[in-house]
Amino acid sequence: MLKDPVDLQSVRRVLVTKLRHHGDVLLASPVFSVLKAHAPHLEVDALVYADTASMLSGNPAVSRVFGIDRAWKTLGWMDRARAEAGVLQQLRSRDYDLLIHLTEHPRGAWLARLLGPRYRVAAAYPRARRWWKAGFSHLYPLPSNGRRHVVEQNLDALRRIGLQPGEQERGLSFVPGEEAENEVQAMLGELGLAPGGYIHLHPASRWQFKCWSVEKNAGLIDKLHAQGERVVVSAAPDTNELELVRRIGALVAAPFADVSGKLTLKQLGALTRKAKLFIGVDSAPMHIASAMQTPVVALFGPSGEFNWGPWQVPHRVIASDHSCRPCGNDGCGGGKLSDCLTTLPVSAVLQAVQALQSR
Repeated sequence: MLKDPVDLQSVRRVLVTKLRHHGDVLLASPVFSVLKAHAPHLEVDALVYADTASMLSGNPAVSRVFGIDRAWKTLGWMDRARAEAGVLQQLRSRDYDLLIHLTEHPRGAWLARLLGPRYRVAAAYPRARRWWKAGFSHLYPLPSNGRRHVVEQNLDALRRIGLQPGEQERGLSFVPGEEAENEVQAMLGELGLAPGGYIHLHPASRWQFKCWSVEKNAGLIDKLHAQGERVVVSAAPDTNELELVRRIGALVAAPFADVSGKLTLKQLGALTRKAKLFIGVDSAPMHIASAMQTPVVALFGPSGEFNWGPWQVPHRVIASDHSCRPCGNDGCGGGKLSDCLTTLPVSAVLQAVQALQSR
């Protein structure tokens, strides 16, 4: 393992790999921005899961985005091998000088060997085997106390090779694009809403244990409506998320604009950019709101705000003082419901909304 910093002036192309979920990929966007800010001549590519590619597409710091389709796992071995070989061939043609692998996915150690870049950077995971460690030229330590934001952990890969990010270079970058902006503007017109004239509520998460209760979401909407606020509710086109919004709608006394299941991620970003405020749980839409610089009220339960909280945006985090949090469990006792989250009062969210609006 090398200890010397990397001479970025001798590097032409970089591959950054982040094989995780949508929010994780967005939280890696500062790595691209910082690399381009310090070495504008670089071509910085990304390797992500295909369904998360929209988190980086349009980002001016990203040259190309390559995707691994999760559905390949369901293919026969010949079809899967053919698909994998196709991506590998594309990556090899780029002739990378530097590989930055930002997860513990074993694919990174394979790529470090198969692509043959001069410099190969990854985290020194405590339980990593010798084979993993031998594949990389630079390993960076992870915080032992666990209280370091994921953005900073990603940027530690750059610090390890001698690049120190400036404070103003660490922001998230998400580009909705002109088409999505225009589509959302038209949608708002149909709903009778103006930019800055509504609060965006995204109550759902792909993980049920991260969700606030239906009753409290409905109570929040009614309270906001009583204060003269217009509320737009969104959710992914997922059966469970759509059912959550349906149940909320069945309880509210006040009307809200329901766009659940109707938006792409790019359109979601445009919708959030035009909102006066975003309210949601620990989820990718919350991170998109941070990237859009829309003030955020975030409800946290089993996951930790030290690692996953709103990043570089005016915000308030609502969390309980349960001694067991953040536990990361799939609800208390694995029961899909988290007491530390479901017991959070509506009044705390309303106070956070007021604080952000009066700042």
